[in-house]
Amino acid sequence: MNRANEQMAIKVARNSIIVNIILSAFKLFAGIVANSAAMISDAIHSITDLFSTVIVIIGVKLANQEPDKEHPYGHERFECVATLILAALVFTVGAGIGWAGIQRILSGEYREIAVPGLLALVAAVISIGVKEALYWYVRATAKKIDSSALMADAWHSRADGLSSIGSFIGILGARMGFPIFDSIAAIIICLFILKTAVGIAIDAIGKMTDKACDDEVIDEMRKVILAQESVDGIDRLKTRLFGNKIYVDVEIHTNPLDTLQKAHETAQRVHDAIEEGFPKVKHCMVHVNPSAEKL
Repeated sequence: MNRANEQMAIKVARNSIIVNIILSAFKLFAGIVANSAAMISDAIHSITDLFSTVIVIIGVKLANQEPDKEHPYGHERFECVATLILAALVFTVGAGIGWAGIQRILSGEYREIAVPGLLALVAAVISIGVKEALYWYVRATAKKIDSSALMADAWHSRADGLSSIGSFIGILGARMGFPIFDSIAAIIICLFILKTAVGIAIDAIGKMTDKACDDEVIDEMRKVILAQESVDGIDRLKTRLFGNKIYVDVEIHTNPLDTLQKAHETAQRVHDAIEEGFPKVKHCMVHVNPSAEKL
């Protein structure tokens, strides 16, 4: 991630913090005034988004540091660490919502929920709309700069919005005389959130364990390499993800009668074509072998 993208990510994260502070304060106020325990809990839940966004900022800053003696290949994987932390937070939020719903059903606690005021219902609707808008806003930037941590934060916002849907159903159900709706909705929403958290974690783990690129990307690289002058074929092509970057190791074969200078120029052409043609490639290592059929 270059400096411009880093600044863009931090700007989005800061805007997210401001929105969450305002929204949390409003939901807390609405919950107290409208006598809604569900909305007060939702407000407290929204406060956790502030901590997750701080983690994003720290992760992006660490990942964008220049290579040093201890990390000569760079620090991109720090963003994956931040992503895993956020995945754990999203998973915890989802599990908490589902467990609370199960407990309320088993204990019969839902029958004791007081009828909340209309303001709580309005606050839930506003929260759903704001959180969904925040999800799309953060997601757009995350896709633009290829930030897994920012994408995880976007999904955390959607998870918070889903919890607000549970609050809305619970508040509406209580006002209609069916308070159990809240607990049922919580369990269903929990499953969606857990699935999202697992997907975020799997993506981050793949980027931390030298997972290869998709077959489509590798096929495109093969075409680019074989299109270079003096390349007779490819003996081996390996890729590995390093954070949001890609490392490429390729072995090509050329005419064994070529001079060392010509073989070097061929390797350089392959190197430049890969790094220029695939912006995510951080480094391409090229090894030249003699073509067996020409020996």
